[in-house]
Amino acid sequence: MNVPKSDEARSLNFIEQIVEEDIKTGKHGGRVQTRFPPEPNGYLHIGHAKAFCLDFGIASEYGGKCNLRFDDTNPITEDTSYVDAIRKDIKWMGFEWDDREFYASDYFDQLYEFALKLIGKGKAYVCQLSAEEVNATRGTDFEPDRPSAYRDRSIEENLDLFVRMKNGEFANDSMTLRAKIDLASTNMHMRDPILYRIRHAHHHRTGDKWCIYPMYDWAHGQSDSIEGVTHSLCTLEFVPHRQLYEWFIQELEIFPSRQIEFARLNLSYTIMSKRKLLQLVNEGHVTGWDDPRMPTLHGLRRRGYTPESIRAFTALVGIAKRENVIDVALLEFCIREDLNKSAHRVMAVLNPVKLIIDNYPVGQSELLETVNNPEDESAGTRQIPFSRELYIERDDFMEDPPKKYFRLSPGSEVRLKSAYIIKCESVIKDADGQITEIHVTYDPSSHSGSAVAPRKVKGTLHWVSAPDALDAEVRLYDRLFNDPDPDGHKDQNFMEFLNPDSLTVITNCKVEPSLMAANHLDHLQFTRLGYFNVDPDSKPEKLVFNKTVGLKDTWARQIT
Repeated sequence: MNVPKSDEARSLNFIEQIVEEDIKTGKHGGRVQTRFPPEPNGYLHIGHAKAFCLDFGIASEYGGKCNLRFDDTNPITEDTSYVDAIRKDIKWMGFEWDDREFYASDYFDQLYEFALKLIGKGKAYVCQLSAEEVNATRGTDFEPDRPSAYRDRSIEENLDLFVRMKNGEFANDSMTLRAKIDLASTNMHMRDPILYRIRHAHHHRTGDKWCIYPMYDWAHGQSDSIEGVTHSLCTLEFVPHRQLYEWFIQELEIFPSRQIEFARLNLSYTIMSKRKLLQLVNEGHVTGWDDPRMPTLHGLRRRGYTPESIRAFTALVGIAKRENVIDVALLEFCIREDLNKSAHRVMAVLNPVKLIIDNYPVGQSELLETVNNPEDESAGTRQIPFSRELYIERDDFMEDPPKKYFRLSPGSEVRLKSAYIIKCESVIKDADGQITEIHVTYDPSSHSGSAVAPRKVKGTLHWVSAPDALDAEVRLYDRLFNDPDPDGHKDQNFMEFLNPDSLTVITNCKVEPSLMAANHLDHLQFTRLGYFNVDPDSKPEKLVFNKTVGLKDTWARQIT
């Protein structure tokens, strides 16, 4: 039997409390079986990550198992490419399901037999009302639905028509199979819900075997039961569906899976609807499901988020019974915390201006040692080239600086990161008044490796040796929407809140030569600039980097 965790110091969420109580009472022999049931009609997003971290996490915590089950009941919207993408995302997040990969389509024959059983009990009937006609029969919260004209067909007639539906004798949408429950129920889902509809469409797994396909409520609960799922974890929108879930179990006399609901993940400045994410893709507002501005796991991975940071985020969010909105800044905090410990520090200049050290010997260069990550001694050191001509950030120089300006200005001194102290002597400008060169002198004894004790100055600048610099493209990503609740305005379309500055592409960046050896999706900290990673578009002849997140949260300051 599994051992409950209640003796641990931490507090349990309400789902863990339920599971522990079931184990203590010996329900299902103390067995814990969960499942994650994605629809293969889109890519997983961070809301799904919260769900499957819970599904796999509960199973792991209590020595149980979690199935991956694709809810492939709509052949019109589903595709094997989505199946492959979902598998990849879950594995990337660190979860395995061994040989427990299932599909709702695996159970189409059993679901069909279940439907025949309901018809045989007088609990289901074939209805020939159109969708519009069904809507016309709907009542209100206080008034019952009017019965379908076909509700009192005989069992024999319903069985005959349902078999003929399955055999393909009828056109799309000409008939449905409906459960016969309670037209006066206060729960609208109990008012004769549709179980099957006709779809003459090729299915990605069953081919053309079926032309009737089960609705979600019919396929989901019975699939849980067939698999022996003990704890079926769903988000709060399925609370009204639970009564129907339990009605099917009772009428079919099958394994009593238990549905438990928790609050879904709602993230500020983010759209979570797969339909609306697909709209963003189809209308070209983003480059695809893996666009780094998308909340999809493919997009987050490409932007530089790590599985560890996403798992830490879902743990901090926790499991609740009430809907709430989580500030996206918490997600950004989690990736900063993770990358601060793991990302190598490198030098890159996004808006370069030439800096010339007048008293450094012409033609001379040297290799200077710098640490890869001050948070991780095991990361070691590397050598970076230093020469007479360097690039620094244009914003790191100001001719007429304000007080307490600690970067470079005429007559001031700053330290070059892991190198020498320099002093600004003069600048050269072009005909338009644009600074083209900054001339400085350096103190040869000011390097930290010098025998002379290093002097201290307040400012430190990052730099790249000009002769050794590599050209790079840097993509600066920001939030896709500039409103914290882009989908919450009844009188406005969410598209109106697209952030026009969500992507800025800089093509004249300079980076240190070690980055030629970086691999796709490697995580880096560009010193003083933020966290970046290597985009899959990057090639030796054209290096491309994505900005993952800044070194601190600057969004609030940007929008005020």
